Amino acid sequence: MNLVTPDLGLLFWTGLVFCLLLFVLTKYAWKPILNAVNTREQKITEALKLAEKTKAEMQVLKAENDQILKAARTERDQILKEAKEAANGMIEEAKGKAKVEAAKLVESARQNINSEKAAAMAELKNHVASLSLQIAEKVVRQELSSDDKQKALANQLAGEIKMN
Repeated sequence: MNLVTPDLGLLFWTGLVFCLLLFVLTKYAWKPILNAVNTREQKITEALKLAEKTKAEMQVLKAENDQILKAARTERDQILKEAKEAANGMIEEAKGKAKVEAAKLVESARQNINSEKAAAMAELKNHVASLSLQIAEKVVRQELSSDDKQKALANQLAGEIKMN
């Protein structure tokens, strides 16, 4: 029961030791502990502000990255469109050149055909003329086989020459 109801002397010495401990803690330990707690609170507050600032900067950077990404996609689409147009232009140009070359080949073939045709016609005419001369020579030989016929033809030709 002594523990539940302490003596007056024990209470006095316990109170005195508590007051001395409180005085010593207030004088030497309380301020450094409060300073450490305040410093820690300031550091935590600064870290929170820095985290909020960093978060805001990250949002700004993310928005900028999204904008840059969008611009890059637009530029990529534009480059692809230009490349496709250039490819189509090259294809059309090649088709045009091929048509021109084909037209030149056709025209060259026509000219070759016409020149071959003209050469064949000239050869045919020469051959026909040669055959005609041979036929005429044979006919004339048969008709001029006698001297009388030769003299009559010579007189007739001489008469025609004088008239001209």
